[in-house]
Amino acid sequence: MPARLRPTAPNAADAILVGDPGRALMLAQELLEQPKMSNHARGLWGYTGETPEGHPLTIQSTGMGGPSASVVLADLAELGVRRAIRIGTCTSLGDLELGELVVVTEAFPEPGGSLRATDDEEEPRQPVVEPDAVLTHRLLQTLDDATGAIAVSLDVLHRPGLEAPPASEVADTQTAALFATASEFEVVVAALLIVSQTREGDHLSDEDLEVAAKRAGAGVAAVLSA
Repeated sequence: MPARLRPTAPNAADAILVGDPGRALMLAQELLEQPKMSNHARGLWGYTGETPEGHPLTIQSTGMGGPSASVVLADLAELGVRRAIRIGTCTSLGDLELGELVVVTEAFPEPGGSLRATDDEEEPRQPVVEPDAVLTHRLLQTLDDATGAIAVSLDVLHRPGLEAPPASEVADTQTAALFATASEFEVVVAALLIVSQTREGDHLSDEDLEVAAKRAGAGVAAVLSA
């Protein structure tokens, strides 16, 4: 039995990972036929069922931040999950607009939480981690309006007005940790992010975020079912 999750139903080999438990419930209702709650321990709601095409799928919340996401993925690996795609939110650090979908092509952590002003020649100080190439390619093929981008994963939420390392195009709090944990536990992982905030601090509305999350969920479910 894993140390954190307490499954009440079997998990599928394929999973969608989301930070927000409410979004996990929404996507379970949107994507699965008769979903069953497979975890409620620690408020990390998880659901398992089948897509309308008959493909088994787990939708599991991971909480906030990289450490929480890492321990959840480690537990899921122990429970038999072999492929997972993160659906999360991010801040645009460049020209990406609110509501756009971003497929993460590589990610790196930024310990300490803050984005600092950097020299144009400076490279990431932490090792870059990469997603599974096949899943990432399939996401870009399936979601033809999505953009590939490099993500920096912070210890705290991005604050408007701070500069980003020049290698990064979006900022979040989980993706780099998930990629690193997936490599350790031999889980195939990719990430699809929704631009929910600009670097100036403008936010996507809750209604538009739900629409984007449903679009992302349909695309991810199609990739995992293929």
